[in-house]
Amino acid sequence: MFTGIVQHVGQVRAVRQHPAGRRLTVDLGPLAQSLATGDSVAVAGVCLTVAAVDGTSAEFDIVPATASRSNLGSLRPGAKVNLERSLRLDRGLEGHLVQGHVDGTATVRQVQRGADWGVEFTCPVELTDAMVPRGSVAVDGVSLTVRSVQSGAFSVALIPTTLTATTLGSLAVGDVVNVETDLIGKYVAKCLGEPAPGKGGLTVEKLRELGYA
Repeated sequence: MFTGIVQHVGQVRAVRQHPAGRRLTVDLGPLAQSLATGDSVAVAGVCLTVAAVDGTSAEFDIVPATASRSNLGSLRPGAKVNLERSLRLDRGLEGHLVQGHVDGTATVRQVQRGADWGVEFTCPVELTDAMVPRGSVAVDGVSLTVRSVQSGAFSVALIPTTLTATTLGSLAVGDVVNVETDLIGKYVAKCLGEPAPGKGGLTVEKLRELGYA
């Protein structure tokens, strides 16, 4: 589990083929301290397991399913990536609950620079179906607030801190980013969707019956 608060921007050192798919080597900088094999790190918003550690660099396996659902399959040496180590229960939750289980990708449609810096994305409809204005979304591992949303498109505002502390300040039209919609929203949508076998779904009538509507 993560929070979407980027702790360091690392750099991809190497990408090579591996029996599991691809082996990614990333310079984690200070985040490599006390890191061990088996630990979890969010790399561009994708939860990956540390396969090996050498100094400040760590290796991660990217299986085909992960490569097809995220932008990790297109990473090349030199690429910058947002990094976050897994959430510790003795620390505050500064962003929002992020699993690192990316739902899909979005493409930058427009970048508005200046005092009101914002980015517009296009994406599959199933992603925007799980978003609401002023709700939370993780973009390349960064916890952001949805500024606007419509079917197949959404936008976010970027504050100066986010621009300097993450990779989002360098986004350009056509770039592909990883998107994870809000965890709580997914469960709410599930409850409001098709009912489980043998059970009724959550309806307005049911809410009225319980005194909530």
